[in-house]
Amino acid sequence: MNAITVTNLNKAFGSKQALNNVTFEIEAGKTTALIGPNGAGKTTLFSVLCGYLQPDSGEVNILGHKLGDPALFNKLSALPQDAQLDPRFSLEKQLCFYARLQGMNKHAALKDTHRVLEFVGLKDNFNSRISELSHGMRKRVCIAQALINSPKVILLDEATAGLDPVNAREIRNIIADLSDQATFILSSHDLSELERLCNHILYLEQGVLTQHQTYNYQGEHNYITLQLCKEPLQAIDHLKQLQDVTHVQQTQSKEFVIEYKADNRQFDIQLLKHCHKLKWQYRQLINGNTLENELFNKE
Repeated sequence: MNAITVTNLNKAFGSKQALNNVTFEIEAGKTTALIGPNGAGKTTLFSVLCGYLQPDSGEVNILGHKLGDPALFNKLSALPQDAQLDPRFSLEKQLCFYARLQGMNKHAALKDTHRVLEFVGLKDNFNSRISELSHGMRKRVCIAQALINSPKVILLDEATAGLDPVNAREIRNIIADLSDQATFILSSHDLSELERLCNHILYLEQGVLTQHQTYNYQGEHNYITLQLCKEPLQAIDHLKQLQDVTHVQQTQSKEFVIEYKADNRQFDIQLLKHCHKLKWQYRQLINGNTLENELFNKE
């Protein structure tokens, strides 16, 4: 079942075509990366999916319903990049207010507020005000707001932007923990972060969806990315000598993507033995292609 189906979506602002005939599907339960340069149309797409903007043409179906259908109430939530909460009120009061807006009674709103704050690690801050919290804690409160009433589709725009590594990791863990309960769409410029969390990518460029694919799809051929400490001479030729290798591409200094036949279950072991034989020291071995290479190093 698809959580989201978008067909021939168009949106223009004057002479600028923000979305140009965008079509894609997202399967329920999949965590999807929405990637693209600044001005690519990512925020516009988010705004259309949330119902903030009406498309000029095309269709959007979310959880089996068209945009604006009352049946979607409470089923979809979004966290804009620059989301802010009122510094005058406690976390408990603010999140209870948002829960009441979703139709909860006072008791249910309070219970769900405590649930989401505990989930994001802020169970001891119910009575704190936003102004009393660190930047990372504020971001987690905004995540908590997006989780009220357990929505089925969650859109997060730059959820970890500007955070230190510890807070960014905590938010990634929150998303990973919920990935079997909701369908996430994550927009970020941090490809390594998306690589950890996502199994599906949408790449927008100038309003056009240039890539729509399952990341690291494994078919007749598999991929492995080898990062070496030093760049040896004739590395590609040496790697091509391995059994079942069908293609080798150097993607950057000291990094090679090796394509090999999928039925070779011991290829990683063969590769490591080959490196040892040649006295190559490796820095990292990645099972599959990196997201950066998937997007920008196609031959």
